[in-house]
Amino acid sequence: MNEERKIRPSQLLAGMGITPADNREGLKTAVPWRSLCSGAQTQALFQYQNLLEGVSRNPWLFGPFSIVAGMQGAFLKCAVTEPIRTHARITARAGKEPDIYRDMNGWIYKNYARSLYDLCGYFMKDGRFDRLKARRVATTPEGHRMLKEYVQEFAQMEYSYNSLGMTRLHAMKEMLKCILAVVTETPLDGEDLPYTRMSAGGTDGMTFDEWLEENRLRLECLHGANAFDPKEYSERATGGRIGCSEYEIVRGSNLRSVRLRRYRLPKGVRRNGRVLYMSTPLINKPELFDLAEGKSVIQGMQRKGYTVYLVDYGECGPDDADLGLDFYGKTVHDRYFEIIGKQHPGAVIDVMGYCMGGTLMLPYLARRAEERLSRGGKMDIRKLALMASPVRFDDDESGHGQMRSFIRGNYDPGVMNKLFGSVNIPPQSIDFGMNEIQPGVHYMVLSGFYERAVQPGAIEDSAPFLYWLTHGTKFPAAAHRDWIGKFFLGNELVKGTYRLPSTVPALDGQPVDMEALRRGGVRIFDYRGSRDPIAPSGSCVASLLWGMRAEGNDGEPCGGTNRTVEKNIGHIFVVSRKLLAEYLETVSVFLDEAECGGDGQKGVEKAAPGRSPGRRSRRRETGGTAGQSPTLPPRTS
Repeated sequence: MNEERKIRPSQLLAGMGITPADNREGLKTAVPWRSLCSGAQTQALFQYQNLLEGVSRNPWLFGPFSIVAGMQGAFLKCAVTEPIRTHARITARAGKEPDIYRDMNGWIYKNYARSLYDLCGYFMKDGRFDRLKARRVATTPEGHRMLKEYVQEFAQMEYSYNSLGMTRLHAMKEMLKCILAVVTETPLDGEDLPYTRMSAGGTDGMTFDEWLEENRLRLECLHGANAFDPKEYSERATGGRIGCSEYEIVRGSNLRSVRLRRYRLPKGVRRNGRVLYMSTPLINKPELFDLAEGKSVIQGMQRKGYTVYLVDYGECGPDDADLGLDFYGKTVHDRYFEIIGKQHPGAVIDVMGYCMGGTLMLPYLARRAEERLSRGGKMDIRKLALMASPVRFDDDESGHGQMRSFIRGNYDPGVMNKLFGSVNIPPQSIDFGMNEIQPGVHYMVLSGFYERAVQPGAIEDSAPFLYWLTHGTKFPAAAHRDWIGKFFLGNELVKGTYRLPSTVPALDGQPVDMEALRRGGVRIFDYRGSRDPIAPSGSCVASLLWGMRAEGNDGEPCGGTNRTVEKNIGHIFVVSRKLLAEYLETVSVFLDEAECGGDGQKGVEKAAPGRSPGRRSRRRETGGTAGQSPTLPPRTS
């Protein structure tokens, strides 16, 4: 190659100038500054309209000012706030991004990824990177002009970007740098090359020639799968369908958008006579429990002989907007346990809940224990396995202080109700808040995806999770207000002020007595991650607060106490085969153990085939850390 005529990647990048994709500010997270400013302005407009309406309704107090206020309020509503409301409803119904700035960012992501694919494809021949063609382009005036045209197009998109910091576009800019360095076979001036493997001592763990060889492979893999945009790739790869286990909708289980799934037991698996009831969050597709072969909690529990039922909250519609957590956290479960009880009379029923799904099961089971004990009966559900389920929400111990501060400063339930009260909260709005919990999460997910692309099968293997990650569901509007107000801001579960309806008149609408879990003999299994920003370990403390705690129980524990397992993992550990296998092994030991009866008498539960009832894990679990494992980038629930 003629070194004198060869263009350098830093020359090409210098022509772009400094753009919002560069993060020259050194921010540790993404800052959607235009969206934040727009949100503050929108909130102020609606609050000002409320003020004007209040003045206009009190002419006896404000006199002629009420007339002026009424005129201003009418104009503001007609010209500003009503068009904003209409836009919010239209986009929410269509499943689109209601924030015009984030919507523009989404357009940039798609076109930037397509341009990366097109630029990379120019140098591909029969699926391999053509080094001879790259050398001609890097050393000829015609090739220089072509590269500069591409760089100008990328620059125009970057200057139109509406966020700063560790953004998704920052990860895509790193991929552009990678392509330019591979094409020119020249390192960057004064900065590290993307995707350089580091040694244990923190220095470069590969030579530049090794880096070039690996990144040619990276480009070949990404181009071959057309996976520069993970969202679009996941849609093509999955066809919009994820989940590997067969199920049927239980007859009579339709409650508005909610349905009960019953999973068909695989052939050759013997039933163990027990039922597992799985509760998922309201804002994610339930297939997180069943992503793919080897990445399925449902599949793992079925192999142990469980008959598995799962609550599918579906896609809520306008008729569901007024349904609060009373419905999703009480009515639904009452109905479904009634159905399961009729289909499996006398069977042991265990419950498993992930994130919010587990959080809402705690007060439900406590109220269920209250109801059954008040009638002179015994609690029928004795084991609850929680996966990253937060229960404590305060500014100190829980780890939710940053998110609570963000909510207090930016969340207005009145404005949210006006914008989305009739169409429910779109997943894009929930995702906006997740950025505050997980600094730089969008950058980390995309950069990590690009980095792992050289691993055999990594791109294809990630498709189900990427589809789940990028295709959330709406959050019922009234339930969202309950979740934010009663849990995140009110911390009502820990304070003992959370209320639920009841079929027992004396309990109806009264605060749930969480100590009923202990009186009913309910054991709680807490599986939490020390690197989980969505459900921090300081928040996942149900097993330390309620149920059959090691201290304070009546009678002899007889192996029937709560279990707390903390590992060095993030929120969505089930996407890792290794981490999922560890969870399944640990939770199975808990579910198979003997328990104490709710009346203080020793009781023995039938164990799954191949296990002894009282078998203990060798790991240190109760009140400590059970092993150390790597984690994947976390996500919202």
